[in-house]
Amino acid sequence: MGFAPTRRSARQLVTHGHFRINKEKVNIPSFQMKTGDVIAVREKSRQLDIIHNAMKRVKDASVYTWVSLDKAAMAGTFLRVPEREEIPMLANEQLVVELYSK
Repeated sequence: MGFAPTRRSARQLVTHGHFRINKEKVNIPSFQMKTGDVIAVREKSRQLDIIHNAMKRVKDASVYTWVSLDKAAMAGTFLRVPEREEIPMLANEQLVVELYSK
C-alpha cells in the first residue's frame, strides 16, 4: 500500500507493531489476510518519518488493483487475493520449489 519504502522495511514495521488489522495489533509479517480486512497505521506510529516519506512517494492511491488506499486516514482495505502475474517480484519460483523439494 506504500506505508514503507521496501518490503523488508514493511516487514520490520509490522514486527514492531506499527500497524493494525481490523483494529487489532498485528506483529506477524506473514499474517494471512482475508478479503475486506482493513489495514491502518497505529495512532502512535502516524508521526514516523519512514511512513510519511513512503506515503509521499505514493502518487496514485490505486497502485495495485487488489488493495484500496485512503492516504488521509493512513489506512487501506484488502480487496482480493492477487493473481501471481499481478505481484511485482523478481524471483525464480522454480528454484524455490527445487530447494524445498529436497
